[in-house]
Amino acid sequence: MEEASAAPSGLGVGPTGFRVCNETSSTIGVALGYDSRQGWISEGWWNLPTDTCETLRSGTLVSRYYYVYAIDYDRGGEWKGRHYMCTHARIFTIRGFEDCAQRGLETTGFFEVDTAGQASWTVQLTEDSLQ
Repeated sequence: MEEASAAPSGLGVGPTGFRVCNETSSTIGVALGYDSRQGWISEGWWNLPTDTCETLRSGTLVSRYYYVYAIDYDRGGEWKGRHYMCTHARIFTIRGFEDCAQRGLETTGFFEVDTAGQASWTVQLTEDSLQ
């Protein structure tokens, strides 16, 4: 959901990269989309137990915009948006976001995260932002 909390992390201290934190009472599954030097990529699933964080992309961020989709495995609901990318029910790394159904994939709406050019970023998924 677009109201998920997102903020720069590190600010020169600690790890760099793109992190997602699960601040819910459920286990969640997270997928990430981004524009790489080889084109658009979507990846998943990272399974995050309650009150944990996971670095989905390590190192200094090279893109300004990242895209996140997450699902609450225990209670249902999802964090989603209007930026559509391909996903799969099992672990996946998919190049491109066109023709998902023709490739046997799902079309899933991700929400956009604007990192404002920061070297690192953390998205905090909460029950309040769950749809």
